[in-house]
Amino acid sequence: MTPQGARTGRHRRPVRAALTPEGCQGARVAVIGFGYWGKNLTRNFHELGALAAVCESAPDRRDQCHSDYPDCRTYSDVDAVLADSSIQAVVIATPAEHHAAMAKKALLAGKDVFVEKPLSLDIASGRALVTLAQEKNRILMVGHLLWYHPAILKLKELIASGELGRIQYIYSNRLNLGKIRREENILWSFAPHDISVILGLLGEMPDKIVAQGGNYLHEQIADVTVSCLYFPSGVRAHIFVSWLHPYKEQKLVIVGDKKMAVFNDVYPDRKLLLYPHSIQWKDQIPVAGRAEAQDVPISEEEPLRAECAHFLQCVATRQSPRTDGEEALRVLTVLHMCQKAMDTKDHVHLSDIQSGPAGRSGLFKAHPSAFIDQDVEIGEGTSIWHVSHILEGSRIGKQCRIGQNVVIGPRARVGDNVKIQNNVSVYEGVTLENDVFCGPSMVFTNVMNPRSEIPRMEELKTTWVKRGATLGANCTIVCGVTIGRYAFVGAGAIVTRDVADHALVMGNPARQKGWMCRCGVKIKVTKGRAHCTSCKTRYQETQHGLKPL
Repeated sequence: MTPQGARTGRHRRPVRAALTPEGCQGARVAVIGFGYWGKNLTRNFHELGALAAVCESAPDRRDQCHSDYPDCRTYSDVDAVLADSSIQAVVIATPAEHHAAMAKKALLAGKDVFVEKPLSLDIASGRALVTLAQEKNRILMVGHLLWYHPAILKLKELIASGELGRIQYIYSNRLNLGKIRREENILWSFAPHDISVILGLLGEMPDKIVAQGGNYLHEQIADVTVSCLYFPSGVRAHIFVSWLHPYKEQKLVIVGDKKMAVFNDVYPDRKLLLYPHSIQWKDQIPVAGRAEAQDVPISEEEPLRAECAHFLQCVATRQSPRTDGEEALRVLTVLHMCQKAMDTKDHVHLSDIQSGPAGRSGLFKAHPSAFIDQDVEIGEGTSIWHVSHILEGSRIGKQCRIGQNVVIGPRARVGDNVKIQNNVSVYEGVTLENDVFCGPSMVFTNVMNPRSEIPRMEELKTTWVKRGATLGANCTIVCGVTIGRYAFVGAGAIVTRDVADHALVMGNPARQKGWMCRCGVKIKVTKGRAHCTSCKTRYQETQHGLKPL
């Protein structure tokens, strides 16, 4: 019986024999995305005898897949693929902005995952994916293709053996005319491969990056970027990427004090050359001694074929992939350093990036089911629980406790030591100062007269909750008001106007019913003065509420 949403075909054409290497038998794989790169992945997994299904939302591509691979089931719905118990692993070849969410769904469904680069568009989401894969005991592999190229593996071997001597400088060029994208800039589209290789060859992270970009076709999207990476060992690396170049160039140059290596992936042969050049000092002047290039023999194995076979082997043996989630996090960290350097037009240190590679993030904790967008700042010691979502542009301080099913943002502001209980949405326009408490299911609004069919975000009214205020369970704060310092809003109250410092308000609409001490004990004001019997704090009444003496 055909699974719901799937389509199968008759044997309308001969199917090529499966070429299954040792250790790859048994795995059944679904490819998600039958676009430019997805077609290549589909072809390789088919030839390896592991292709079970392809998921593609576009009907014309789905029809093409059905025609090319008549024995392969085709789906239009990702959820149907993930519900298919016969599929052990998925390969994600969708646009980059969907990688994190798609990989998360697949891991939660119990599938092993191979996701094309980059792993995600923000470090926090990438870290959450790595943690989730570990918790679920699933394989998580990222498509950093060059680590499956025989020339790169040979280069790693040469460097490890000391053939090149001490590495001094690396530069890479990845240039072409197109394929021009709009969902990501050239840095995120082209540079991950080169960053991955450079980090792997050197075995260290850069401690400083300087980068610049040029936006020529679209004012918001860089078409050309140049990044300079400074490593603690003294090595420097230069990465030049462009999709506005008159010809294709993919070249990596490694300069050692004994030999220099050149990997040119565009050449049909002699892809890896060694130059035993030398530098001699004569009269305190360096003089270059040139030598003939030496061809380094390498195998002719197709890198993508090797990468697909490696994934199948990891699925079968449960070994960690060569390009696992931790390696992807290191690349993601450097990408963010480069992007920040371009945005700020200043150098960026590794310590400036909040969530770095494994062992370096440690600043805040987020449950694997949480969603954290790009351009989010989260302070040290903050914890974020199940299925909460931090939207772009939001800023959250230190030591905050964000409960389950909480939405913050976009562009909301949360101070230090704030506690937000389950099922609360802190919308744009809301600012919570330090030490604020938001009870379960309390509500903020940000527009006075909303209509579904009429956009009114330009009429957004700000809400300010000052330090130490408590907002009780199920209360509603109508937008445009200020909640005073250490004020206390009772459970279920509807606040429609400003609340004074230390005031206790209750009811619908909320009315003041007394005063609260900073320690949370109700106090009595007599002749403009108050005294807390619990913490001994004394207060004086002012036009803005109580003021501690």
